[in-house]
Amino acid sequence: MKVVIIGFGSIGQRHCKNLLDKSNAEIFLCTKQNTRNFKNNKRIQNLPSLEKCLKNQPDIGLVCNTSNLHVQTAIKLAKNRCHLLIEKPLSNSLKNITTLLSLVEKNKIITLMGFNLRFHPCLIKVKQLLSKNKIGRVIYVDAENGSYLPDWHPEEDYRKSYSSRNALGGGAVLTCLHEIDYLYWLFGDVKEVFAITGKFSDLEIDSEDLASVSLRFKNNMIAHVHQDFFQRPAQRSCKIVGTNGTLFCDFNRNIVSLYELNKKKWKEIMNLKNYNLNDMYVEEMKQLLKCVRTQNKSINDIDQGLKTLKIGLAILKSAKSRKIVNVI
Repeated sequence: MKVVIIGFGSIGQRHCKNLLDKSNAEIFLCTKQNTRNFKNNKRIQNLPSLEKCLKNQPDIGLVCNTSNLHVQTAIKLAKNRCHLLIEKPLSNSLKNITTLLSLVEKNKIITLMGFNLRFHPCLIKVKQLLSKNKIGRVIYVDAENGSYLPDWHPEEDYRKSYSSRNALGGGAVLTCLHEIDYLYWLFGDVKEVFAITGKFSDLEIDSEDLASVSLRFKNNMIAHVHQDFFQRPAQRSCKIVGTNGTLFCDFNRNIVSLYELNKKKWKEIMNLKNYNLNDMYVEEMKQLLKCVRTQNKSINDIDQGLKTLKIGLAILKSAKSRKIVNVI
């Protein structure tokens, strides 16, 4: 198996390490980033351009560069029949996505979007509990993801990161699109959105650092999503309120709790005290390699990535227009 990784920031490095540890893949790096930690590994070649990487006929391409370059990079890979893992978001616009979708269909390419939370055991447990109707009909969801941007990668200057730069597809809405993706995964299509976004903190960035989003789903369920770049300590959680109870997922402590109406008390369903966050990335890579090997569709293909992107773009449009925006 030959894998090319385009972009070698933190997520590209993580995927590279996991491939080295969990597969026998031969890896080609297409990056201007420092690769000294991987320099002496005989399974890795660092080549100066994607064109030179493609001459080695890779089987899989991992698109890990800035969001504004995802689609044009994926098109080049798809033309060369590379299966794709595309980091979130799919893009920061809808430009050229139709071309990419056509190539994916024509060349029978396996695609997987890099929304790693779909592989988190707590979220998987929540989905299982919902499928068993443990809290009845869901009425309302409150999802939060807030953390301090400079703490994400302390060894880097946050002001130079793609997350802080609007032109590169950064900002709280698209950078933190995980919450939108898992809500779509759990509850289906979003009908309309209303959002307030902006730059509110003292961070030296030109993208929005806060998004307050209301979503109405096709099934008439309502969700509120809070995303920010400045919260300390970090908070990531999801509360799901139903007619017969409430589910609460704490991603910081890796705990899932269920409030049972008939017993009028909380019950701890899952508590992963020593959970290694890298495990969900390992499972994500296993999913990709398995789907490529078996030619089966992944659990989060490019069509779903497009749906999530459209919700994200509708959020940005709503914030700009200060109006409710229809998604479907």
